[in-house]
This record gives sequence, structure tokens and C-alpha cells, in this order.
Amino acid sequence: MVAISPMQQKYTGNLMRNLGLSFPLLLDPDNLLAKQFRMVYKLPDSLKEVYQGLGIDLERFNGNDSWELPLPGRFVIDRDGTVIDASLHPDHTKRPEPEETLEILKKLTT
Repeated sequence: MVAISPMQQKYTGNLMRNLGLSFPLLLDPDNLLAKQFRMVYKLPDSLKEVYQGLGIDLERFNGNDSWELPLPGRFVIDRDGTVIDASLHPDHTKRPEPEETLEILKKLTT
């Protein structure tokens, strides 16, 4: 399991500690990989203002002024490189449940 983020490396250590991540966090500067998969969206000015009001400074964290984020998603890929499952949603609050992911992974090991 890995996570991928456009966040600059100097901020990833705190993020991993705060979230209790025990798996690698790979860096995708400027969302270059996410853009190849057409998984990036630009925050509209109204949402940018909300983020700024909450103290979320994407320019600082991501090291650019694009105000772009990758769509949150899950990809399950087997050892042969076959995509077993993919899930993306433009609403960041709608994410696959961890139990769903575990069920898919269990099927791969049986």
C-alpha cells in the first residue's frame, strides 16, 4: 500500500505522523502523475477562499500557485500490474471504506 501526494517532502513527515501512516507516501510534485491520469482539478476561487480561511495554504504545502488537487481515489493493482479495482470521486468526502479495500485485498490472497 502506498499513498501519493503533491505535497512537498518537507511537510510529509508531519502528515504521516499526524495520520499515523505506516506505509510509504510517494511524492507527485505539481501533480504530474495525476495529470497523466486526468485526476486533477483546480479549486474554484470560492473554494480557495474557504481553504485559506481554514488555514490550508496549498501554495505553501504543494510548492506552486496552481491550487490544484488530485482526486482522492483507490487503485488495487495485482503483482502482474493488472488493475483489479479503481475508485475515484470528485467529492473528497466520498471515499472507499477501508473494509471494502480489505475485502478486495483478501480476494487477491485466496
